[in-house]
Amino acid sequence: MLAGRKVLVGVTGSIAAYRAAEVVRGLVREGAETRVVMTAAARRFVSHVTFATLSGHPVATRLFDGGPVHIELARFAEAAVVVPATANILGKVAHGIADDLLSTVLLACTAPVLFCPAMNASMYRHPAVQASIGRLKEMGYHFAEPGTGALACGEEGPGRLAEPEAILEHVGRLLAPKDLAGLTVLVTAGPTREPLDPVRFISNRSSGKMGYAVAAAAAARGARVILVSGPTQLAPPAGVETVWVETAREMLARVREFYPAADVVVKAAAVADYRPAGVSEHKIKKEGETLHLVLEKNPDILATLGREKGRRILVGFAAETEELVPRARRKLEEKNLDLLVANDVTLPGAGFGTDTNVVQLVYRDGRVVPLPLMTKRALAHRILDEVLRLRAAPGP
Repeated sequence: MLAGRKVLVGVTGSIAAYRAAEVVRGLVREGAETRVVMTAAARRFVSHVTFATLSGHPVATRLFDGGPVHIELARFAEAAVVVPATANILGKVAHGIADDLLSTVLLACTAPVLFCPAMNASMYRHPAVQASIGRLKEMGYHFAEPGTGALACGEEGPGRLAEPEAILEHVGRLLAPKDLAGLTVLVTAGPTREPLDPVRFISNRSSGKMGYAVAAAAAARGARVILVSGPTQLAPPAGVETVWVETAREMLARVREFYPAADVVVKAAAVADYRPAGVSEHKIKKEGETLHLVLEKNPDILATLGREKGRRILVGFAAETEELVPRARRKLEEKNLDLLVANDVTLPGAGFGTDTNVVQLVYRDGRVVPLPLMTKRALAHRILDEVLRLRAAPGP
């Protein structure tokens, strides 16, 4: 959803300025045309050359640099993000002070502006700073709230810059069309775990990143999103109702609970096909040279949903290591899907735990559309674009 969009990044004087480089890199990776404005204090922490290299454009630093630079930059931006946002810039914009290029651009900017505060905990808690933040929110500015923890100054408390991934997600929400408003999207993500005993389980390598990206993208586009997630290390996306499960049978039960309300279902979870036939009450001891396990089939969640699909749009995923398209077509037909997202996990950038994916979209009418390597966030939006096209298509 960031591809082709114009994003202005303002960098101010904080030790967290180096992390702004990660944000710029992420924006460019997502296909956004990115311009950077740096304050004089920011250049004491990070060179403008870094941002010029990452963005592919000269960095703007001076207000009086021939012509109305601040107006040109303000008109360029479809969204602006100030990362990090110091107490100084928050106070300036809150009170209409424009005494350098960045503050002047922000006062001239009519696009959505996202502030990402980063500072010492005592500074962040100061009544003047909190008043500035409150005033800015009242005026319609957006915030990526800082985290709490160890700060560069050695103190503990609020004031840590939000993670770059979270900032990119915020920017995506600002720019996303609200074309899923009024719809309920049910997403499954992550692996399942099938216990052997109190300390061991059978699982798989799924990180949940693809499903979480779909959930975040759908929420950004205005949908009510219900995310049924197996165990992951990921933070739930903002604005998403998250339901935690562990086993395949738990996932099926919770999915069926929410299924009647769903208009769209995206089944991105990697569900264990089998589970141990019995679970030991105590830890299984290491005795003998071999251990024989009896496994029994888990319920097929996707097939169950396909039998009860009605007018819902049902999207499935297939991770394969061989015969990708034939197996994807067979799965789409057997499970009564509208769209199947197939990926060969042996390809570079398409395996488990990556931030990118390489997939082929397989349709009921036999079409197969290969997509290039892209971030999972970009792919999530592409999948939702296809969902909207399927909903708009004539027919049952």
